[in-house]
Order: sequence, then structure tokens, then C-alpha cells
Amino acid sequence: MSPEQQSRKTRALCELAPVIPVLVVDDAARAEGLATALVAGGLPVLEVTLRTPAALATIREMAGVPGGHVGAGTVLTPDDAKRAQDAGASFAVSPGLTERLARACEDIGLPLLPGAVTASEVMRAMEMGYSMLKFFPAEAAGGAKSLKSLAGPLPQAGFCPTGGVTLQNAPDYLALPNVVCVGGSWIAPDADLAAGDWAAVETRARAARALR
Repeated sequence: MSPEQQSRKTRALCELAPVIPVLVVDDAARAEGLATALVAGGLPVLEVTLRTPAALATIREMAGVPGGHVGAGTVLTPDDAKRAQDAGASFAVSPGLTERLARACEDIGLPLLPGAVTASEVMRAMEMGYSMLKFFPAEAAGGAKSLKSLAGPLPQAGFCPTGGVTLQNAPDYLALPNVVCVGGSWIAPDADLAAGDWAAVETRARAARALR
């Protein structure tokens, strides 16, 4: 799958809802309930970060939830990409972009949403064929103002800003012409995950869905 095809697929996923929940899950037993609540709340595209030992098992469980599209976040290496795909991930998200990772995703046919922040990084990603990108860490890298500045010289690039995005500042990002959706961790906080409070998660998901 070429980078151009990958970007078409990741953009189509990003267009399904204004927010992609970014999930750090320590217990795969919570996976099905969490994914079901998020999908019911109108957020069908989920990113499970590969930051915990339970991440791959969580992806495996979530991949079976009807209506959901589960991807792996914090994909840094070809091995990460392969293990995520084997677990059932339908896309991968990375904080950056390397030629080695790009080649691996192309070889295994896994759509990649790579990260880029500076104009040079965006230009390099576009040169490689990627036009749908992650903007991370969004707030630390200048937030909506930085993304607005990139829209002028690089209008072909679409972004999913992640990192410091909240229910309060998400509208500032979503109002920009080059922002397709945002990624946020506020929808499924640790306390709700620990308590299994799926009603609270679904309520947050509905509020996030209403941002567009």
C-alpha cells in the first residue's frame, strides 16, 4: 500500500468524527466496555497507544466491537507496526516519520498517520507521499496558531493535532481549514477506566461528537 493510499485511508478515518480518543489502557479486561461506550457515543475511531503491556491485548479485544475502527498509537518501529497489525489494528499512528517505518507500513499494507510539526517535516512527509499527518505535541508546538500558519504555504496537508487538546480548545483547532479532526485523551480519564464508568465515557464521547 503506497503512502498516498495510506493517507487516503487515514483521512477517511479522520473524517468519521471530530475527535479520535487517545487511549492508554492498563487492563485489557476494560477494552470491550470502553470501546463500546466510545462507539455508542459517536466516536468510532480509536487510538490505543503502545505504552502499556496490555496495549496489544486491548487492540485485539476492541477490534471485535461492531462499528469501531481501532488503531495503534506510539508506533515507532517496523516491529511495532507488525505486532499492532497482527493484534487487529486497522491503522497506525506515530509521533514522527522515518523511512524505515514508512517502508514497513507500505510492505505490510498498514495505513500510517505519521507525525510532523515543522514546515520542513511536513514537506518531507509530503515528498514521501503522506498528506494526512499528526501534529504532535500540538499545544507545546504552538497550538492552533502554528497550524494556522502552516495552512498558508502547505494547504495540501491535513492534520490531526494531538497533545494538550481538550474539550475547551478543540474548537480552535477544528475551525482551521487544515484540521480534519483532533486526538484527545480527556474522553476516557484514568478514574473512569479504573471504575468501569462507561456511562461517563459515553457522555464525554457525545459531547466530543457535538464539536462538529
